Amino acid sequence: MPGPAMDLEPVEPQSLKKLSLKSQKRALDLFSPTHGRLPPPDPESKKIRISHKLNLEYGGIKSTNEPRRQVNSTTIAHRNQPSGSSDVLALPGPEGSRDAQKAGAQNALVVGPSAQPKGLNNVGASGKSSAIVSTSASSERNLSTSAIMERIPSKWPRPEWHAPWKCYRVISGHLGWVRSVAFDHSNTWFCTGSADRTIKIWDVAKGTLKLTLTGHIEQVRGLAVSSKHTYMFSAGDDKQVKCWDLEQNKVIRSYHGHLSGVYCLGLHPTIDILLTGGRDSVCRVWDIRTKMQIFALAGHDNTVCSVFTRPTDPQVVTGSHDSTIKFWDLRYGKTMLTLTHHKKSVRAMALHPTEDCFASASAENIKKFNLPKGEFLHNMLSQQKTIINSMAVNEEGVLATGGDNGSLWFWDWKSGHNFQQAQTIVQPGSLDSEAGIYALSYDVTGSRLVTCEADKTIKMWREDETATPETHPLNFKPPKDIRRF
Repeated sequence: MPGPAMDLEPVEPQSLKKLSLKSQKRALDLFSPTHGRLPPPDPESKKIRISHKLNLEYGGIKSTNEPRRQVNSTTIAHRNQPSGSSDVLALPGPEGSRDAQKAGAQNALVVGPSAQPKGLNNVGASGKSSAIVSTSASSERNLSTSAIMERIPSKWPRPEWHAPWKCYRVISGHLGWVRSVAFDHSNTWFCTGSADRTIKIWDVAKGTLKLTLTGHIEQVRGLAVSSKHTYMFSAGDDKQVKCWDLEQNKVIRSYHGHLSGVYCLGLHPTIDILLTGGRDSVCRVWDIRTKMQIFALAGHDNTVCSVFTRPTDPQVVTGSHDSTIKFWDLRYGKTMLTLTHHKKSVRAMALHPTEDCFASASAENIKKFNLPKGEFLHNMLSQQKTIINSMAVNEEGVLATGGDNGSLWFWDWKSGHNFQQAQTIVQPGSLDSEAGIYALSYDVTGSRLVTCEADKTIKMWREDETATPETHPLNFKPPKDIRRF
């Protein structure tokens, strides 16, 4: 037994690559022995292609009364045959079409330079014509397939026209960066907080200083004015959250608990609670009257830099430097949902005043989300390419975003179209690098915008009354590829 086994030839070991190349070659020889030669031309497809090109070139100048040419004799012969005997490409038409029942050729793909039959106009009136007639508008497409390509209109909403905004007033009075702004609900004054550790109250109509409040020992990063009480709330880098009584113009309560600087502040619209977020990665919920901390909403991995509240769940939404957005259940103090769509810090968020949706901004994109479930709607159609510190939206659907480089961009809320790109101008004596917008807010009517800037000024903006759609036309192109994340 061992003898014959030794006489077998040893099998040459072959690599996987070599074996696959061998199999490729055999498959090519088996399925395409004449792969060096082109397939013979199909006369029928050539005839259709040439007649379609003729129709593209000369279809617009032919009159309908012109006698039919001999070139199209085969098409005419097919059309005159009884229904069901046509050889041209037939597409199924609507079931209830009366014109389609008269002749099967009505649902046929008409190619060739003949005039359009009358029956096709009736079918096309319903908006769902099954017959496709090539026109000169499709000349940009591939000529061999343009006749059967379905035209899909863009479903992207067209933006509404908005007048461009212009700066009409510059207020200087602070001695440091202006970091926060809040409007009173009577719309007669607004307050600003600054790196000079003061809070100043300004007249909305005149832009004059009414009051200066001191009490913080670091820059004031957050402000909010109560609509039910004569209270104003402030938060700063000194870990302090203060409640000011505006009848006495002094601090009546302080809320202690933050372990580091407080970066954002929000007031609940219906119940007497205050929300603050800061560098200790926690959003704290305070009872306004008793100064007690109700919850410490812990879950973020980095600074909580933006917060807003709403009357219904989710009542608290926070954005953080850890690039996430969290929805919080205010009954239990726990996370309801975490949105991880952003790649960089979410420094600004804006809740729409009338719709159940909000926008969030980070350095790479501005995104829109639905409420209450947090479904991602779409990205804004441009990129500001800077750190966005603040954003606000009014009832007319104008979203304003302020960047670290002094860019102030205005967007149409519905479509995400960027209709204006303004650049702030630093006040004389400042460096160009001080063109940065740290906070912005609309007034109660939404007709005026206040921006707080790094050149220590406050600028007020309003719409240009002289602008019309003719002087400032809408330059909008629907997006072709939409990123769904």
